[in-house]
Amino acid sequence: MDRRLFLGMLPLAGCAHKSQLPAPPPNVVPRLMPIRAERDRIFRTTVCSRPFRAAGPRLEVERVGEKIVVHNYGHGGSGWSLSWGSSAIAVEKAMAHGTRDIAVIGCGALGLTSAILLQRAGAKVTIYAKERPPEVRSSRATGSWTPDSRVALSNAVSADFPALWEKMTRYSFHTYESYLGMAGNPVEWADIYRLSDGESRREEHGALPFAKYQDRVSDLTPRSIELPPAANPFPTKTAFRNSTLTFNIAGYSRQLINDFLVEGGKIENIEFHEVSELATLPQKVIVNCTGYGARALWKDESIVPVRGQIAWLIPQPEVRYGLMYNGIFVLSRRDGIVVQSMGSGEMEGYNNPSEVPDRKAAEDAVGILKELYSRFPNS
Repeated sequence: MDRRLFLGMLPLAGCAHKSQLPAPPPNVVPRLMPIRAERDRIFRTTVCSRPFRAAGPRLEVERVGEKIVVHNYGHGGSGWSLSWGSSAIAVEKAMAHGTRDIAVIGCGALGLTSAILLQRAGAKVTIYAKERPPEVRSSRATGSWTPDSRVALSNAVSADFPALWEKMTRYSFHTYESYLGMAGNPVEWADIYRLSDGESRREEHGALPFAKYQDRVSDLTPRSIELPPAANPFPTKTAFRNSTLTFNIAGYSRQLINDFLVEGGKIENIEFHEVSELATLPQKVIVNCTGYGARALWKDESIVPVRGQIAWLIPQPEVRYGLMYNGIFVLSRRDGIVVQSMGSGEMEGYNNPSEVPDRKAAEDAVGILKELYSRFPNS
């Protein structure tokens, strides 16, 4: 493979602010550094259960004895992407009860953003959680901007849910803009290539009508464009390129925890087995951000696990792009290169509660990536 350094990509044509950006030169092939897709470079394999609800995230208020509980869970594969917008709604509901001493259950994406927004609203906040990053399920996420990934079923949502989703998405996106350029790059942009050898897309038998709302926020991110053959840096028949937000979850989680603690927040390690145990908390108002854990704690059978497995390759700082090819999704992050199987599309891992890593599946996914790079000249 040609291993000359990737010199950088010019911004895409079709960007929301294209009037401020120079057009890319025609028929210029970007020089991308190759990913070292070797099985012995897999340094860990992680599994996460995404908490999918057909009706979408649960954002309701419930009275439990003398406690008022505001639910904020069930975001499917959109937890990080929707976290700020969803938490803003939950915080508004929590603060409406007049108390300024509030508990948050859970220390993942939704728990941390809820806690920080509560502090900004003037509340004293304590997080109660069994685990904190990097042990929480949120830390095993892919780390890409996917605000409508398995967020709901189009035939099961209420009539006002699409507008609510858009509100959460826009709020979250504009909050993430404030993290761009910060030390450690907790949030940054990356080019993603969708590659094909010309094969027809496989039909998903028994596929569910997962809701798709990206058209409602198409102004937020650049459009996907098909690269002409002379500008395709990959040995595939077609290549589409767009740019998306990515989250360096390890560093970003530390940033959120530090922000919370600096403002006087407290984190107490505790595991709840029954809802009745919430009566022991001193706070009257509780924001419940237990994610997939809500299925057991709240006996919420509307939550369906969607298993997702990531094979982690040793980081390559010189690789600053991602790709989708032959049933895998790849994203280069600061803490590693994630390789995720998407073999059966959105039905991949649906209703599979196992969180046991599958080493063979991880190696097979990396093998697909290796095959792609083996087709480059001088490989």
